[in-house]
Amino acid sequence: MRRFNGLRVAGPAVVLLGVVLSPAPAPAPAQAHDRHQPLGIENCTATACHFDVPPGTYDVQVRLGGEEASGTSISGETRRSLLPETAAAAGEHVTRGFTVDVRTPEGEPTGPDGTPGLDLAIGGTAPALADIRVTPSYRSRQIILIGDSTVCDQPGDPYSGWGQQLPQYLRKGISVANYADSGESTVTYLQNPLLWATVQPLIRPGDPVLIQLAHNDKTTDEATYRANLETLVAGVRDKGGRPVLVTPIVRRWFNPDGTLNNNTALLVNGLGVDHPAVIRSVAAAEDVPLIDLTAKTKELVESLGVEGSKSIYLYNEKRDNTHTSVHGATVYAGLVRDELLALHLVPKGKVRVG
Repeated sequence: MRRFNGLRVAGPAVVLLGVVLSPAPAPAPAQAHDRHQPLGIENCTATACHFDVPPGTYDVQVRLGGEEASGTSISGETRRSLLPETAAAAGEHVTRGFTVDVRTPEGEPTGPDGTPGLDLAIGGTAPALADIRVTPSYRSRQIILIGDSTVCDQPGDPYSGWGQQLPQYLRKGISVANYADSGESTVTYLQNPLLWATVQPLIRPGDPVLIQLAHNDKTTDEATYRANLETLVAGVRDKGGRPVLVTPIVRRWFNPDGTLNNNTALLVNGLGVDHPAVIRSVAAAEDVPLIDLTAKTKELVESLGVEGSKSIYLYNEKRDNTHTSVHGATVYAGLVRDELLALHLVPKGKVRVG
């Protein structure tokens, strides 16, 4: 399995061949470069790149490799994994592409704005960026994510949401617009103008919109919870989007027999509302695709057992049995990728498998 954090960076410095930026898809803000001025080697070092571009969607093509064997991964903006570690043999080059969503705020919708423009970090066991090209993406599709802290672009290590790791599984032509936000329930997501009122106008016809809200609906009664999910589904459809309901990832709380606790682990709140069951019911009633992440993560966590599942969550670092590590978020993002393929929500040719 690939590793993404804490890797030793080895190998000589890499000479970049050049970076070219094509015209932006929207009028550039005052600080942006003249649209006819190419952005060159001064925008990258061996480990990072910064492109002074306005918010929008951009295709990125990279050429990796050098004189020595290399292994390069790329992340961007708020710790989003955009390209998994990619190997190149000594003296050889490989070309890869991905599409990235550049927005303000660049991470959680209620968080700080972040750095203007597009920032990429070049990592891996032996990073070797030989060339890069960034162009506006006019024909790409987007997957929009609505969720909580288990989905969002977490700003600080060691935390990571599965939505933060999902982009690395997608090829150029599909971006992930992650509007999940820490601490949100179905109630607060609909009420906060920075969340649903901001996200709904961004939905384009055909966009899959994945909705995973449950962890923070601790005091939401069943009728309200159901109505809130129905409101989100209807709102996505009003814009021509494709709503997809996602049951929540499990919490790591075991019974003595090695199974997960029926209440805490499986998201039954203090009022007795079985969130995954309600989500399944709404999906069936509204004829909405369902990603049963509760069932998938339950199966995985129970198979790993009490000790093996610790690395999925932040038990070792924080005694946290709810939030995932980078490793765990990457594994869970892989489960979402598999379901997106199975439900024919993304074309097979646009997905990285393995």
